[in-house]
Amino acid sequence: MQRKDQSQTEFILLMASLMSIVALSIDAILPALETIGISIGTAEKADNRLLITTIFLGLGFGQLIFGPISDSIGRKPVIYLGFILFVLASILCVYATNVEMMVAGRLLQGIGLAAPRTISIAMVRDSFSGDYMAKIMSFIVAIFILVPVIAPALGKLMLDSFGWRSIFNSQLIFGAIIICWLWKRQPETLDPNNKVKLSISLFISGFQDFIKFKQSVAFTLISGLITGSFMVYISVADQIFQVQYNMVDEFPYLFAALAIAVGFATFLNGTFVLKYGMYILVRTFMISFTLIALVYLMLFLGDPNPNVYVLLTFFGLQFFSIGFLFGNLRSLAMQPVGHIAGIGAAINGFVSTIMAVPIATYIGGFVKDTASPLFIGFLICGICSLFILFILKKITKTASLPTT
Repeated sequence: MQRKDQSQTEFILLMASLMSIVALSIDAILPALETIGISIGTAEKADNRLLITTIFLGLGFGQLIFGPISDSIGRKPVIYLGFILFVLASILCVYATNVEMMVAGRLLQGIGLAAPRTISIAMVRDSFSGDYMAKIMSFIVAIFILVPVIAPALGKLMLDSFGWRSIFNSQLIFGAIIICWLWKRQPETLDPNNKVKLSISLFISGFQDFIKFKQSVAFTLISGLITGSFMVYISVADQIFQVQYNMVDEFPYLFAALAIAVGFATFLNGTFVLKYGMYILVRTFMISFTLIALVYLMLFLGDPNPNVYVLLTFFGLQFFSIGFLFGNLRSLAMQPVGHIAGIGAAINGFVSTIMAVPIATYIGGFVKDTASPLFIGFLICGICSLFILFILKKITKTASLPTT
């Protein structure tokens, strides 16, 4: 639902901004990981990566809490609750004196941020459906992806000028502005007829309803594999560029350039999805995602890293494919469950995130001297995703898949 004086453009910008709080909290601290580690008494790379993976873990579990509640009390109140928790968690991070406090703060940040992350998707599903929903999601993600483009550079600037704690303070200011915008301009989107009574059995019944739809289950699993492969990159990007290539100062700009590849593809998807349909685009770019990783490994497996421009080219092609997958996979999973959009978004987000965290942690542990283990992870995730698509096609009539 939109205000009479609220344009569709404003709705897209607002939903993208809600998602962007999450991206800012993850990507802005990437250039500061080593400095934060020293400040809290650890120089271990694995401990530094925990600051990334634990926030994703919090996002996963937080969605299970906030999604079902939003189907009962409404979307906006849940976002407010999540932001309050995010504020408290950020204060804990600012005053952290050891790695345990920092990890706890990041975990709670993730739980709090699960509210805007999940509920924004539920609000889109409340308002749109079908390929048009995918188009709206594409434009939202295309705008949202601008934050990973600028976040590392912004984080580096604040780190150099004011210290690492200022990065967390800036996130609070940005979040407060978005929450005020939501409060002032965005009406509640949950249809009163779709409200359900809040109870312990709410999630159980919602889960039982969700798994009835093979399409939702299949594309949720694929989302987990693709999110996991992308999360590996986020958690080891500093290791690859700052350690393996010794490009410390250039790192924020390299990260930004690759984020643009995702954003450009997502923007194009907004046009292509109405012409070709979500399913065809997912199938096409899943094949592309898998083949690019295979080609890289055929050329460089067992050898030292190639020239950085060669690596950037392969990364760019890989993330261009991912740009066509993110929004479409989520939309395909959500399409059949509009009547339980809050719970549906929660289950989809929880399963994909909980799959992604161990994938990122395990594969990331192998990325030491070369980037090849990352591409092995891409290849394995791509093959598994194509296998799931194959199984789905076998057990589902072609006519029931949203190919147009």
